[in-house]
Amino acid sequence: MASLLSLGFGRTMERKLQSVGIGSAEELMDIGSRQAVFRLKERYPGTCVVILYYLEAAIRGVDIKELDSACKAELKAYFKQL
Repeated sequence: MASLLSLGFGRTMERKLQSVGIGSAEELMDIGSRQAVFRLKERYPGTCVVILYYLEAAIRGVDIKELDSACKAELKAYFKQL
C-alpha cells in the first residue's frame, strides 16, 4: 500500500486522514474525496473546501491548479451542503 505522503500530503494531513480511518493512498482513492472530506469535517469542523480540492487533485494525480472550474464548482456545491 502506498503512503498518503506519496500523494503529496504533509504529515499533518496524513495524521488527520489516518484519524478518520484512511491509512493509505489506495484507501483514499477507494472512498473518494467527498467521503474523505465528510469524515474530516465531522472530526475537524474547521476543514475548508480547499482541502476537498486538494483531495480530489491528489486522487486524480494532478496539481490543484489543474482542476477545472466546473469540477471546483461541483465540489464546492457538495461541500456547502455538509
